[in-house]
Amino acid sequence: MTAPTLHEPAVRTLDQLIAHVRAGGYGPDPAQERIALAFTTAQAVRHAGRSSGYRNEVLSLRLHAAVGSCAVEPGALPAAALDDCVGASVAELLDHRLLAVRIAALDAYLAHVRPHTPDHGARPYALPAGGSLQRSQARARAVVDLLPATRPRRVLVIGVVNSLLEQLRERGLGYVPCDLKGGATEWGEPVLTDALAELEDCDAILASGMTLGNGTFQPLLEHAVATDKPLVMFAQTGSAILPRFLGAGVSAISAEPYPFFWLDGGPGVIHRYGGTR
Repeated sequence: MTAPTLHEPAVRTLDQLIAHVRAGGYGPDPAQERIALAFTTAQAVRHAGRSSGYRNEVLSLRLHAAVGSCAVEPGALPAAALDDCVGASVAELLDHRLLAVRIAALDAYLAHVRPHTPDHGARPYALPAGGSLQRSQARARAVVDLLPATRPRRVLVIGVVNSLLEQLRERGLGYVPCDLKGGATEWGEPVLTDALAELEDCDAILASGMTLGNGTFQPLLEHAVATDKPLVMFAQTGSAILPRFLGAGVSAISAEPYPFFWLDGGPGVIHRYGGTR
């Protein structure tokens, strides 16, 4: 697997990462860094030609020029959470009762001190201007390219995005779609809700950063470490958090900080870490 960049502290868990942040391992004291702006972004989409749509809601926190984000279930975030965040220090928010707030605060801090630039290990990947579906498909190509060139037999996909499944299908790769919401894929395949139960029968993992926000990331990381399976993350949630695990279970990341590709039709960029292509 790819080695961590810049000789950063080795971390194996989210708690270890938070401890390093608190101890000043990444520079500025989080107790002195205050969140200036908190906001949510809600989206509903149904692409032309697709049989179903979906909704997203994301909590975002602004720290200086950086924005950290964590997706939440639509309608689940209390309105008071925004008031809790504004003017609070990062250190205070790392103790917040809501996991989504803790993740967004950590993401904002790390995006501030470790921005997505080549000197921090990021490789920019341009997304073309176009419609929502076209941009989704372009992002999907960039993400699936991060899987190993050895062509995994069966990919466990956690966080179902039909454009990603479409790319796997076009490349002749088998997959197991999993999402806590269940349901069915665009091709009528059942979406399983227990991803951990499918780990042993897959030889690569393609997982959403939302696993950070729902508490399911750690067992995926531990499985990847124990089995040396590729773990590729596609992240709007925690896009600055996940590169800290590169080479420590995570093999590659497609990092997409706010503003996300679905917010406008102009050209954009995502940032890729690790991988071989």
